[in-house]
Amino acid sequence: MLTGNVALQEAVRRRLEAQQDRLSPYAVRDRASRGRNVPEQPPLWRTEFQRDRDRVLHTNAFRRLKHKTQVFIAPLGDHYITRLTHTLEVAQIARTIARALNLSEDLAEAVALAHDLGHTPFGHVGEATLDRLVPGGFRHADQSLRIVDLLEKDGQGLNLTWEVRQGIVAHSKPRGDFLKRRGLDGLTLEAQVCRLSDAVAYLNHDIRDALRARLLSPDDLPPGPKRLMGVRPSERLNALVTDVVESSWAATGEGGPSSGAAPSITMSPRMRRALTQLREFMFEWVYLPISRAPESQKAQEIVGLLYRHYCAHQDELPPQYAVHGGPAQRQAADYVAGMTDHFALQAAERIQPGISQGVRFMGL
Repeated sequence: MLTGNVALQEAVRRRLEAQQDRLSPYAVRDRASRGRNVPEQPPLWRTEFQRDRDRVLHTNAFRRLKHKTQVFIAPLGDHYITRLTHTLEVAQIARTIARALNLSEDLAEAVALAHDLGHTPFGHVGEATLDRLVPGGFRHADQSLRIVDLLEKDGQGLNLTWEVRQGIVAHSKPRGDFLKRRGLDGLTLEAQVCRLSDAVAYLNHDIRDALRARLLSPDDLPPGPKRLMGVRPSERLNALVTDVVESSWAATGEGGPSSGAAPSITMSPRMRRALTQLREFMFEWVYLPISRAPESQKAQEIVGLLYRHYCAHQDELPPQYAVHGGPAQRQAADYVAGMTDHFALQAAERIQPGISQGVRFMGL
């Protein structure tokens, strides 16, 4: 129901639509959205995708990201990346690329801010633990979608647009070359922007954190990517974003419609090879060694303890996790996955005092 100055509202709506008319012909426009599961009145002062972005920003799940691990479970300083700062960097990179390619910056930002809502405490270590224990497995991308569809707002969900929901669930990437065409089928260009921005962001800041933690020295970085991207974080980020924009220029629609396949968000062959090489280097030198560290082994033990405990004691779960019913394993996984590192440690200590003894965790 419209309230306030209707003439002003209509003027803003016309201006927003005029701005979208100037986007690339391949961009997703607000009025061309496939809509929401539950239809709603159009927003007064925003696009539909801005509305989605704002809904994500006001969730409990988004606020909890500030106390969730990105890579380093027990950092000894205040400047290491957390899941929240990672998300903000992904959003910044996605907005830069989307704006340069004349795509929907609002859609790209909404997907970027929501993509990691489903991450567990203790990062990928926690995710791998739940994946082993939960019947049918556990993927943080699927959990992010479950949060916005079912769990937020006391079980009501956020009723996001189809395009934002698609981008959330499709952002995960396998090891190796993840830019192969078959991995992009059906994805909006904005979802592709976020998928690639995620990798650009985490490689850049994870290298920075690994250097800070002295797991790496600049000389350890593979020479090919180092020559192509530079050594400093700003050089590396600029090189990667520049290459994405230049290699994906067909997405702007400038120069007339392209023949053959629709444009995609991609990289030049040499930068694509360098990115794949750098990702593989980080798996072997940083991600896998960290997963075997004492803190990571203890984190696995804690997540396992919490999951099994809440499977057996459903009466201890907050009521919103039982709104949609489902098996005890699903409700326990929802609750444990939503915990911050700090809250998981405190909950585990209440269940089994001393479980984290002997391992230095930040904040305990």
